Amino acid sequence: MQHSTGYVVGFATAVCLVCAVFVSGAAVGLKDRQAANKLLDRQQKVLTVAGLIEDGADLSREEIGSLYASSIQARVIDLATGEPNESIDPAKFDQVAASKDPERSSKAPENASKIMRLPNQALVFDIVKDGERRGLILPIEGYGLWGTLYGYLALEPDARTILGITFYQHKETPGLGGEVDNPRWKALWPGRMAFNERGVPSIAVKKGPAGSVSEDPYNVDGLSGATLTSRGVTNLLRFWLGDDGFGPYLEKYRAQTGV
Repeated sequence: MQHSTGYVVGFATAVCLVCAVFVSGAAVGLKDRQAANKLLDRQQKVLTVAGLIEDGADLSREEIGSLYASSIQARVIDLATGEPNESIDPAKFDQVAASKDPERSSKAPENASKIMRLPNQALVFDIVKDGERRGLILPIEGYGLWGTLYGYLALEPDARTILGITFYQHKETPGLGGEVDNPRWKALWPGRMAFNERGVPSIAVKKGPAGSVSEDPYNVDGLSGATLTSRGVTNLLRFWLGDDGFGPYLEKYRAQTGV
């Protein structure tokens, strides 16, 4: 049995409308759950880079939330000055979204990491124990081979020695640049130095193997077959540790703590 063109078009339109309503309803209904899962994932990544849980640890939502609440203090700062911004709730602040909003960001200076815009504010984390600051965590991002890598860098209380690094989102090739997720590669970072004796960001992912922490403190093993990803990690770290990134915040931190 053949149907007229009008019938076919009308039927297709009706199906599209029903599907659109279903998808929209599902998106609205799952919005709170998606937001909660996003927050949980961020908390787990922060705890991992802080060295408070093992990479890939299977913890419950309650265990992650409890450990995060007792060990991590999030704060929003004004990126240009490094001063705290008490008017913004850290729990509701989305730095990535802010960097894409012209009203909450500014054009970044030309840089090797291909960062286009800088948020006016940034989210930083203190690692605390028994009321004392035991380290700090900075969000990092920058272009690799296929897209932007997003992650966290943790520093010891001296704000110079690296405690850990992790990436939570990227488009790098599995088995090559995607090895930024490999726990063995991430285990090479603790103890390396982010800055040289003059306070210049000097950490780098070199081509080939690096020496030991004591012999080669400013270098980390390159990612085999992923030269551009390795270079991208170097570029993004040096950018965010520099004057256009968290340099002002780290300078104030060192002045306040005397390190």
